[in-house]
Amino acid sequence: MSGGGTETPVGCEPAPGGGGKKKDSLGFAGSPAHLIIKDLGEIHSRLLDHRPVIQGETRYFVKEFEERRGLREMRVLENLKHMIQETNEHTLPTCRATMQDSLNQVLQRLQAATDSVCRLQQREQERKKIHDDLLIAREKQHETQWEDFMKEQHGKQAEVDGEHRKALEKLREQYAEMEKGLARFSTF
Repeated sequence: MSGGGTETPVGCEPAPGGGGKKKDSLGFAGSPAHLIIKDLGEIHSRLLDHRPVIQGETRYFVKEFEERRGLREMRVLENLKHMIQETNEHTLPTCRATMQDSLNQVLQRLQAATDSVCRLQQREQERKKIHDDLLIAREKQHETQWEDFMKEQHGKQAEVDGEHRKALEKLREQYAEMEKGLARFSTF
């Protein structure tokens, strides 16, 4: 009754010869003391050894839990299946159609924006080219004006230098004459 193995009552040892009747310290296996000890062993196993009862209860609990869990999981799976079918049949086609319409509109707007940007970029490049050409023309004009100005300045400088030399020559001649005149007066 204890649920496993052979039990040896307290105070009894199996006979070494393995005969039909067991002999223990109290006497033969059929003796009243032996029966009392056997009964005590059964009472002990029923009252204090709860393994067989617990094992049965555990098996019952696991069986019930698995059945309930199985039903709950079946309901969850059914709900998921229903949701997937609904999504595949209704939501997905609706989303796909909406997406196609929206994408077509977005593509048209994007193409229009791209065309506008290309036109603006082309105009900007044309303006930049015209501006660059004007800058190059002005720069060349300024260079030629600067060269003309420098030539003119060199000419004026040469003219001023010539006038300065003439003025120096006149002054030298004048001072030379003055020295001659002083030299005449100093001889007196």
